[in-house]
Formats: sequence, C-alpha cells, structure tokens
Amino acid sequence: MEPKIGISKENLSQVAHALNKILADEYVLYTKTRNAHWNVEGPDFHSKHLFFESQYQQLDEIMDSVAERIRSLGHYAPATLKSFLGLTHLSEVLHSKNDGAGFITELLNDHESLIIHLRENINIFANDHKDLGTSDYVTGLMETHEKMAWMLRSHLR
Repeated sequence: MEPKIGISKENLSQVAHALNKILADEYVLYTKTRNAHWNVEGPDFHSKHLFFESQYQQLDEIMDSVAERIRSLGHYAPATLKSFLGLTHLSEVLHSKNDGAGFITELLNDHESLIIHLRENINIFANDHKDLGTSDYVTGLMETHEKMAWMLRSHLR
C-alpha cells in the first residue's frame, strides 16, 4: 500500500532514492569498520579492537534504522552488495596499514564525507521534497556521525 502521509508520490520516490544512497554509504562504512576490528595490529590492538567493535555496532543500528525509514516511505531498501557498491559515494578500498592510526584516519575521512553529504540533504528533504520527518531524521543521523567522528579524531591527538 502506498503511504498517504502528505508527501507526493514523486517526492517520496526522490527521498527514498536519496536514502538508498545513504544506506549504501552506511553499509560500506560498516564493512570498513568491521575490517578495522578484525585486522587491526599493533601495541594498542586490544583497545582499538574494542573501539572498532563499538563503532560497527552503532553503524549496524544505523543501517537498520535507515532501511526502516525507506520502508516507512513506501519503498524497498537496497539489500545486495552490488546495489550498495553502485549507490555509495565512498570507496571500499583502504589506503593505510593495518594499524590503529591508519584505520582511524581512513574511517574518520569517511565519516566526515558522510556528514557533509547528510548536511547537504537536510534542507533538500525539508524544502524541495516537503518531508520534514526525513529532514529531522537525517539531522539526527548527522549528529550521530559527528559524535562518532569526534571519537575517531580524539584518537589522533
């Protein structure tokens, strides 16, 4: 059934498409964070292993939330690796060594890129697509990523 929530069918479609890209970014970031958790090495292994675990757990919850937002707008969420890689603006390639600082730098760059992308969409959702709910939702998502980025950035000082 099509949701009748005061947003046109066209706007719902455009918002869902934008959220599909966000979901893909979240999935790629989740996978890269899992990689860091599994493969980090060095004298700070244990603390970084646990830190990356807490970050990927947050990202797991975020992915589920974004997918459910897409479904609440009457659309299907992408759910294949191929679709995620086709939609994301992030690269799945890591350019650093398997040490804590290298992984943290790479993940921080991705969080900051995602924060910028989310920030760019807040007013578009509200003003262009008349979807204040998704605008508010994405604002909260951006704030979560800002905190996660702060936690990553704090390890580099």
